[in-house]
Amino acid sequence: MAIENTTGENRTACPFRYLMAVMGSIGLAILYGFKVNASVAIVAMVNHTAIKSHIKLSTSNDSETNNITLTNICPFDDISDVTTIKNEDGPFVWNEFIQGLILSSYFWGYIVSMLPGGRLAELWSAKWLMNGSVLLNLVASILTPIAARMHYWLFIAMRFLQGIGGGVSFPAMHVMIAKWAPPHERNVIASIVYAGTALGTVISILLTGLLAVNLGWESIFYIEGALCLIWCTIWWLMIADSPEEQTRFITQEEKNYIVMSLGGHKKNIPKAIPWLQVFRSKPFIAILVAHFCSNFGWYMLLIELPTFMNQILKFNMSSNTGLSSIPFFCMWLFTMILSEVLAILQKKGLITVTISRKIGTLFASLVPMLCLIQVSYIGCDRTKAVVLMTIAVTCIGGMYSGFLANHIDIAPNFAGSLVAITNFVATIPGFVVPVFVGQLTHGNQTIEAWRIVFLVTIILYIIEILVYTIFGSGNEQSWNQIEASDEEANDQTLPLRRNNTR
Repeated sequence: MAIENTTGENRTACPFRYLMAVMGSIGLAILYGFKVNASVAIVAMVNHTAIKSHIKLSTSNDSETNNITLTNICPFDDISDVTTIKNEDGPFVWNEFIQGLILSSYFWGYIVSMLPGGRLAELWSAKWLMNGSVLLNLVASILTPIAARMHYWLFIAMRFLQGIGGGVSFPAMHVMIAKWAPPHERNVIASIVYAGTALGTVISILLTGLLAVNLGWESIFYIEGALCLIWCTIWWLMIADSPEEQTRFITQEEKNYIVMSLGGHKKNIPKAIPWLQVFRSKPFIAILVAHFCSNFGWYMLLIELPTFMNQILKFNMSSNTGLSSIPFFCMWLFTMILSEVLAILQKKGLITVTISRKIGTLFASLVPMLCLIQVSYIGCDRTKAVVLMTIAVTCIGGMYSGFLANHIDIAPNFAGSLVAITNFVATIPGFVVPVFVGQLTHGNQTIEAWRIVFLVTIILYIIEILVYTIFGSGNEQSWNQIEASDEEANDQTLPLRRNNTR
């Protein structure tokens, strides 16, 4: 049954633009799975017993260091916990610093490919860029076990390649959203797409933990890599770069509706970006600051949560994977609910796009900040720590309805480049956080050491709240406007006029 709405679209039960969003969400879920699987896999790959023995030997003459380690560690490190950890020991004696290098290497590649990826998505093809991103991650994943056994620097090289693939994903999907999402549906479609990052985290943490425990750490990279082929094939056959280019699976009514809602004709994207105006734009700078500060907290929880739960709260591998995944599942649910609520409020005229973005960003910053303040001072209370971490990660999902969708509002013609710029800067925490945490906790896995990590994150959240609340905006900026010639505009809108007269 088709339903005619007030905008002139003949709606079907499942419009194709939402199928595109679901496929994009699955694609990002796959890529985020690769981003986080090493954080869980490394717990099974490393010989923790050997590392602790080495640390005890190297610090045996340092009584002050030994006193700090003994007096500031959680007291439930009993015999059963030690036995469990010994049974989970892997073959690699990589200390915290080397582990930090491995975990951060993904972001070295991520940051390299981001800026060129954003422009390629705008000028060439967001569809094929996304497809290539997943394929590169697939190949590197399958080669990872061999690389890790040869030398940890080869493992780092595989993570670097996966980062190169992952770096183009957000710009590519931003361009896809800008071309496929009618303005009043942007909140929901963007949230569907980017909620895949949370869903991918849940699936990856659970699947990685199960594979590590039951089939060994090598199976993580082989099985998760092979599963990507299905998505790549469907994306290739089913999705086009824009409604104008989509020839299958979409009705002409939906195609006309999307194109007309986005301005009536396809605009030419200029080869030059107005950089001076971009960096003078207060709304853009607000997004940049919010993205950087938010990502510090996001990556700290994303990358280091499994380590914190294993080393401080003493959860074994099977408990760790389940508990680590719960916050990201809650985040996925929260993202979908919040986006729908904000979209309804916007449609009813109760809030503006600007207010909607600020509400989403406030959820993603204020709530995690309050949770981390409490986590810093609750000591070894496992239950409270898990609850607070779950609430913090859950509310970070507000960023997908907040600043992360804001690039498309202020400049849809440059959405890929703008998100590439802010994500470039916001990726710096991706490779700083693992090394930062690794250095602070090297031979000193204590609550005091982790408290420093949490307090630095809290300060950055405060900066994000102040800057984005004052300067954030959902209004299209004047430098986004691109005028097409009259002849070109007539040529592009003529087919639509013919279709509308039927």
